[in-house]
Amino acid sequence: MPMSPKPTCHLIRPESTYEGKQGLSYFAGIAAETVGSSGICMHLLTMPPGARAKAHMHENHETAIYVLSGEVHTWYGDRLEHHEVVKAGDLFY
Repeated sequence: MPMSPKPTCHLIRPESTYEGKQGLSYFAGIAAETVGSSGICMHLLTMPPGARAKAHMHENHETAIYVLSGEVHTWYGDRLEHHEVVKAGDLFY
């Protein structure tokens, strides 16, 4: 049975952007497509005031959010029944 390659470190410099499925522009980051990650996806996203992401579900990876400035309203749950206001300096998992 062939051995899988030894895990190693990867450096990502988020210089290029792409349009995400939620209708927002993301900087390239850590994902299966860039580094082969299987449990985490991490990107840099700037949301202009009043911007909204389309409702979506992260089925194959965990999500953590750190807010640099401003605040974001996040709805979650099977029917988006839960709501949290995440403010600058907060971490949301």
